[in-house]
Amino acid sequence: MWFKKPYLLVFAVAITSCFQSLAANNSRPSSSKAVIDLTSQSLTKGVELNNQWEFYWNQLLSPQDTTSKKGLLVNFPFEWTKKLDGKSFPSFGYATFKVTVLLPKNKKALLIAIPEVYCAYRLYVNGVLESSNGVVGKNKDDFEPYWERNTVLVSANVDTLNLLLQISNFAHSKGGIKKALIIGNKDDLLLEEKQTASINLLLTGCLLMGGLFFLGLYLLGKSDKTILLFSLFSLVFSYRIIGTDTYILHSIIPNMNWYFTVRLEYLSLFIGIGLFSHYTLNLYPKDIRPLVANGICIASAFFSLAVLCLPAVYFTQLVDPFLVVMLFCLLYVPYVYIKAYRRNRPGAIYTLMSSLALLPVFAISLLHYWVIIPPYQMVTFTCYIAFFFLQSLALSYRVSFALKNAKRIAEEGYEAKSEFLSNMSHEIRTPLNAVIGMSHLLLKSKPTEDQKEHLDVLLFSANNLLAIVNDILDYHKIEAGKISIEHVEMDITTIANYVVKGLELAAKEKGLALNLTIDKAIQNKVIGDPTRTSQVITNLVHNAIKFTEKGSVDVSITVVSQTKTSITLTIQVKDTGVGISTEKQGLVFERFEQAGSSEFNGPRGTGLGLSISKRILELQNSTLYLKSVEGKGSTFFFEQTFEKGEERNEINYNLEPVKENLKPFEGICILLVEDNPMNVLVAQRYLEGWGATIDVALNGFEALHKYDDSRHRIILMDLQMPILDGYEAAKKMRKTGVTKPIIALTANLATEIEAQIAAVGIDDYIIKPFLPKELFKKVSQYAIEKQQSEEHQLI
Repeated sequence: MWFKKPYLLVFAVAITSCFQSLAANNSRPSSSKAVIDLTSQSLTKGVELNNQWEFYWNQLLSPQDTTSKKGLLVNFPFEWTKKLDGKSFPSFGYATFKVTVLLPKNKKALLIAIPEVYCAYRLYVNGVLESSNGVVGKNKDDFEPYWERNTVLVSANVDTLNLLLQISNFAHSKGGIKKALIIGNKDDLLLEEKQTASINLLLTGCLLMGGLFFLGLYLLGKSDKTILLFSLFSLVFSYRIIGTDTYILHSIIPNMNWYFTVRLEYLSLFIGIGLFSHYTLNLYPKDIRPLVANGICIASAFFSLAVLCLPAVYFTQLVDPFLVVMLFCLLYVPYVYIKAYRRNRPGAIYTLMSSLALLPVFAISLLHYWVIIPPYQMVTFTCYIAFFFLQSLALSYRVSFALKNAKRIAEEGYEAKSEFLSNMSHEIRTPLNAVIGMSHLLLKSKPTEDQKEHLDVLLFSANNLLAIVNDILDYHKIEAGKISIEHVEMDITTIANYVVKGLELAAKEKGLALNLTIDKAIQNKVIGDPTRTSQVITNLVHNAIKFTEKGSVDVSITVVSQTKTSITLTIQVKDTGVGISTEKQGLVFERFEQAGSSEFNGPRGTGLGLSISKRILELQNSTLYLKSVEGKGSTFFFEQTFEKGEERNEINYNLEPVKENLKPFEGICILLVEDNPMNVLVAQRYLEGWGATIDVALNGFEALHKYDDSRHRIILMDLQMPILDGYEAAKKMRKTGVTKPIIALTANLATEIEAQIAAVGIDDYIIKPFLPKELFKKVSQYAIEKQQSEEHQLI
């Protein structure tokens, strides 16, 4: 590669020296008077006054000076530190340049544009002082440097200009003037000056805003060192646009200290290259040699330290040596970007394109620095914008790539969390099924009062644990946005009655009255989600009972308004419990926050019930409200509008189980497929107690061999079993022509299995841990009622 061949770098430096020598070539001394004849030239686009001028070393001539001493004729612009006839003048000193300019006939005003000089000047036009920069003096004490572009107005119809330019330098390593004065039509030159200023200001603004944006991104969001380095590079390099060459900043903020601004000018160059090298190292660390990048950074730091420590006369000599570092960096960085692109690094295509856009900028800058070509500002501006835009795209792609990876990792973590919660639910529900089931069986076996009390505590604790598991899983699903709201016909009064009947025992145990009031104006069923509506009302009533020690809990459903097609209801749960302080009322709907005063010593649960209820209602465009007075009770209520369904029928809400002396399942043989011995025992005891005959299979494979179509009326199938699970067993049974009902026994939630069990032909499910009533209801529905219906159809 080129960077492994030093002679190529030497060749580049040699070419650089040739350009500088050509730019510095001056004529030999002459005694002729300097005259520039422009009488035959058009001044529309501006003409450089770069012919021969008279040069008077260590003389500050005035326009009235009639000295007979003749000056040297030199090619203007002339840096007196460059060799002239084999010798050069020292950088510190002063001199006068004189020339006569013959102008064409011109009825329009002209303008002379004056660049910066080394380092102070006075310009006299036809004997009048028209422009100056700094203070011209014959020694360091009388001298004051300053750089700023100025213009001089030349009146119309003037045919001759006698220009006298005094220059002194006691600060810079160079002396004299590097760029030519330009004369042209006033309007054209002013327009060009405004265009130059506008372009530089616009580019500076772009760099500043881009740099500040990425700095903010680093500080407030993505703490990526690469972003920080690019933001600093943009901010530092913005000074190169506004504080050098045309020195617009010096016009915006006049009388700035030259010794300060010249240090900023050199520091912005040296630090900028170092920052960009370090930025590239952090952007593609595997594609750049750290030794090379660190070498550039160290060189930049060394040059920057020299600027801070040395006088201007010394550090201003460092530009030419630093050009070697710049050229190396300019060629090495695209090589790095090419490697990154070939290795498919994130955003490498943009960085490669940006480096190609930067090449013309540096080429133009170098050639303009050597006064070989004009600045070509529009080309430079376009390339700069392209460079910073493409680099911004590369960083944006980098941030986007990192965010996508973070999102993927978060999603994988979330899936792992979901799987863990699902497994946890299954593993907890499975033994809970045995605990709750055996508790119910023991309660039926006429225990003593002490035993009954112990069993009640056991059953309460098991149900409490089940409620906690359900709350955690529900909240997780709501947070993940995986909960769906059904729109089916439901009888909301029936739901409220079932909730109240189901919690009557809990209220009676605390000596509370649990009352339900239904508005008689409710004559229709409504369209909604019966499961979620029941969950919300249950949470509110259960919460009220939990935080009420005496008095009552009143549940009411009232009609706010109704039309032929819709009805708006207010559902309210009011208690006489501990109440909630005003400062805590805004917190009770947050997750894990507990409703109730600090004096309450009862069981508090997870603190998820109200939060879950609130979010479920929000999914149905409703809001849960609270009114409470500490020590006097609370009222939770919400208002919801439903579509009307068909007219409702009166229902018997008696939830008492079947009488124990009856054997409703006598003559029914059931195939129970379950691998957990405790769950087998629970289900077997219930079903045999109701008169059924039970055949047990320990897995799906065994069930396929044990099933007898002439014997078994219904199949109760666990879903998670060894060898062959319930899904595959049911699928194979259906393929072999089994038409008997298959009911899934599962510890999974219904929403997790509904689609899967339907796909394999399972008719229904019972969620573990199940209550005796639920098991009885499902078996009765599929083993008795369905068969009776089929026999009736055959008749």
